[in-house]
Amino acid sequence: LQRRVVRDVLEYFHGRSNVHFLFKERELDGVTEREDPSGTFVQLRLGLAQTTCRKRAPQRHCRVLESRRKPTCLACYKFDTGDVPKVLDKYHNCGPSHHLAAK
Repeated sequence: LQRRVVRDVLEYFHGRSNVHFLFKERELDGVTEREDPSGTFVQLRLGLAQTTCRKRAPQRHCRVLESRRKPTCLACYKFDTGDVPKVLDKYHNCGPSHHLAAK
């Protein structure tokens, strides 16, 4: 489920109108996956890195720009208990990494 959340967060981030470049996963941090009778809860912090590719024309080998923006996304997802878990609820918050620093 963690990889599914990461894919969904990247899709959400690239869907924002102010994002013009393609971003790649830089780091995955603070992953919590907890099951209870109502479903599975997944929380994670995803660090992103800007690449040389524009999001409208993605290519296979996009080089990461080390000195560019490195936003962080906090994501919380609730899945049902089915064989193919469905998303019941979700929350995203993406911004500059220093705005979402762990306190």
